[in-house]
Amino acid sequence: MTTLAGKTIIMSGGSRGIGEAIAVRAARDGANVALLAKTGEPHPKLPGTIHTAAQAVEDAGGHALPIVGDVRDDDAVTAAVERTVEQFGGIDIVVNNASAIDLSPTEHIPMKRYDLMQDINARGSFLLSRTAIPHLRRSANPHVLTLSPPIRLEEKWFTGGHLAYSIAKYSMSLVTVGLAAELRADGVAVNSLWPRTTIDTAAIRNVVGSELASRSRTPEIMADAAHAVLSTPSRERTGRFLIDDEVLAAAGITDLSRYRLAEREEDLQLDFWVDPADGA
Repeated sequence: MTTLAGKTIIMSGGSRGIGEAIAVRAARDGANVALLAKTGEPHPKLPGTIHTAAQAVEDAGGHALPIVGDVRDDDAVTAAVERTVEQFGGIDIVVNNASAIDLSPTEHIPMKRYDLMQDINARGSFLLSRTAIPHLRRSANPHVLTLSPPIRLEEKWFTGGHLAYSIAKYSMSLVTVGLAAELRADGVAVNSLWPRTTIDTAAIRNVVGSELASRSRTPEIMADAAHAVLSTPSRERTGRFLIDDEVLAAAGITDLSRYRLAEREEDLQLDFWVDPADGA
């Protein structure tokens, strides 16, 4: 399989950035994309809404279903899954994209922010995946793809002053580990995808640091990597923590210059939880 034509994706978030890029890339094949996100109205500081993302999906050749809702809300997620199935006849792919970020150190992070990250990142990924399982089992090529990092337990990965965020993102990765084991016999592929370098998104510009934008890659590298994963037969690969450029290299794409905002490859900034010793 090399195309997502006719496949139905339900994605948390997706109103901007990496999620929107993944949705648009799938739409170019003619995929159906249901977007579950809270951003129904323009944000004062962030570009895009669920409706502008849905329009981008339609413009790219896909079919969009924008659903304003909160991935933390059980009823909202159940309703979103039901609406997706009613509109498109089933669900083939779940993309856990919604994520909250706060890099405050342990002493200073408000517990409300800690809880928010846990609720969106960990619980949201678990809830959306869980709710879609009966429909995934009926798909000919079912996938769950979560945007979360490889789990590394060496102390150095916890000394950057962002322990709360690390716990939240690793919790998403644990969903991948557990669901892959539970659903392997059903042929449901469950994997995580993470960028080698920082990606030029609103989160990078507004939270991590705007100066990183010029040392980043564009969201399209994650979109193309996600497409390569999701168009692979589901029984071929599951329970993996995948890095974007490694996925593309395996697919024969080694010239990554079109994704690079930095002048040189060596100027790119590695993302969290990516070891410089790891080869591309």
